[in-house]
Amino acid sequence: MSLNPIKSETGWYLAALGILILTSFFLGLGSAPLFDVDEGAFSEATREMIISKNYLTTYLNGIPRFDKPILIYWLQLFCVKLFGINEFAFRLPSALAGTAWATSIFIFVRKASGNRQAFLAAALMVLSLQVVVIAKAAIADGLLNCFLAITMFALLQHIRTGSKDSLYLAFAAAGFGMLTKGPIAILIPAAVSFLYCLQGGTLKKWIRMFFNPFGIFLFSSIALPWYILEYNDQGMAFIEGFFFKHNLSRFNTSFEGHSGSVLYYIPVIIFGMMPFTGLFFTVLFKIKTLLSDDTNRFLLIWFVFVFVFFSLSGTKLPHYTIYGYTPLFILMSRALPLSKHPERFALWPLLLLALLATLPLLLQIALQKIDDSFIKAILTGGIELTGQNHVFIILATMLVISAIQFIPRFSNADKLIATGVIFSLLINVYLMPLAGKLLQEPVKEAALLAKKEGYKIVMWEVYNPSFLVYSESFAERRAPKRGEIVLTTVKELGNLGGTTLLYSKYGIVLVKLIQ
Repeated sequence: MSLNPIKSETGWYLAALGILILTSFFLGLGSAPLFDVDEGAFSEATREMIISKNYLTTYLNGIPRFDKPILIYWLQLFCVKLFGINEFAFRLPSALAGTAWATSIFIFVRKASGNRQAFLAAALMVLSLQVVVIAKAAIADGLLNCFLAITMFALLQHIRTGSKDSLYLAFAAAGFGMLTKGPIAILIPAAVSFLYCLQGGTLKKWIRMFFNPFGIFLFSSIALPWYILEYNDQGMAFIEGFFFKHNLSRFNTSFEGHSGSVLYYIPVIIFGMMPFTGLFFTVLFKIKTLLSDDTNRFLLIWFVFVFVFFSLSGTKLPHYTIYGYTPLFILMSRALPLSKHPERFALWPLLLLALLATLPLLLQIALQKIDDSFIKAILTGGIELTGQNHVFIILATMLVISAIQFIPRFSNADKLIATGVIFSLLINVYLMPLAGKLLQEPVKEAALLAKKEGYKIVMWEVYNPSFLVYSESFAERRAPKRGEIVLTTVKELGNLGGTTLLYSKYGIVLVKLIQ
């Protein structure tokens, strides 16, 4: 009996997508130390959950942490139980969520446009710079984007077909999104679907959809139990810390100094879409043509809402705009045939790589102009780590990407994907480990020394929660006293008086104050 050719083709495309996912999300998953502040904070909160056996409220350095809901911590906890306390375990939930996110894109696009375009859309997502980073980071955003994509795809399917199953899937995914990062999992689907129905003259359908009794029950049964239990456990401190401080305040004010102009996300997208930035501009130039399709209108509303909402927000962080990347990847896959000069797409990653090739020189120039001793120590470390080998690796990458453009059998889509694979390999095998060695390895080594010697640490003028993960201990954050052991930077040594140096690397120091 012969196999169904369509099913066989789908299987081959899914297998190819799986290879891309392994390359992008899983290769080198545990190779770099946890990055501060976010990875360190999430991972330490999970570690403290293991110690306290309190699986309801998260704590960081012994203090309640209301930044995010509970689901990502539960998933990290499960992985740590399986694989131990290490970088791979803390990051695995994000890599798995990224896998589900990419698969949801493939399934959605395949229904309307077939396997080839579905594979391209998913591949653009898997291999783009910001997603390569976010889908292997021990934070909540990869998981949120997974649930957000499923919610949005299911809502559009329901609007088109009236499918109750699709509607209930949307409510369920939104419930898990609410458990992952809070109200943003409701806001984006509600606003985008409202605007889509408004432009289509189907507001009554939107009202019936969003006030579906069983859908609301399903969402509530998933999301509300933890919120109710957390409120019973922590009272108004939870409401004020989570809803007011970490949600409303992020929009109204610049939270923790993360501010920027309304143009903040333009360069973020230009760099975040690498190496496919040229295709992003094709979408912008071909908007009028793309808008003739109803699905494209939904996708564009999704992206524009996210872009405008976070551009107007008081708090700006690079990963916020990723909530609008899913529709962009699909629009980019649809815009490729409309491009007049696809051969120019390679210029964008080549320009970025050319800039990276000059990094040793740029570090030397910066070293001469900066007085801050901590920054100078980091720059010096960067110069040590990026010598002739760095230039050779970057130039070799540029050569391979350039050569790909001249392979006659490769279609434009093939060239984009092959370029993305090379770019992803560069990030995972070289750039991320390099950044980890420079910025986080000193913190990890100092923490392991403190763990080995049983030091009780005071953090002063630094905040490195990853230190707590690796030292498997707490640390007080205050001005140190004589005789205490302090984690700080070389910049602060002059303010401490007499000290005995216990560890020093790339500006991070562990010292004991002389009594």
